Amino acid sequence: MKNNDLKKRTKQFALRIIKMTEALPRTMTGGVLGKQLLRSATSVAANYRSACRGRSKPEFVAKLGIVEEESDESSFWLELIEESGLLPAEKLAALKKESEELTAIMVSSIRTARRAAS
Repeated sequence: MKNNDLKKRTKQFALRIIKMTEALPRTMTGGVLGKQLLRSATSVAANYRSACRGRSKPEFVAKLGIVEEESDESSFWLELIEESGLLPAEKLAALKKESEELTAIMVSSIRTARRAAS
């Protein structure tokens, strides 16, 4: 997958999360989980974009590590939203799948970049 494709994909993920968090109930729990998810999901896109502008391989790998962590964290918040009953599983399934796929892509990309740097 090309950098520009992944930039678009991570940005789309962030935009979809923005729309989804607006659908959360206006409760204390909905607000807290929504803010946490919003922060981690938008960080995926922002940090991937930053990684692409990295000045060195180690910086690139470090930024991808942040993207991996934030994507995995997004999966966690999505799981909590589902398991707490704030939104039904069917409304979250595609976002959960995308978050898991982005995490897997980052893990693979980090491994590839580390091998290339060795």
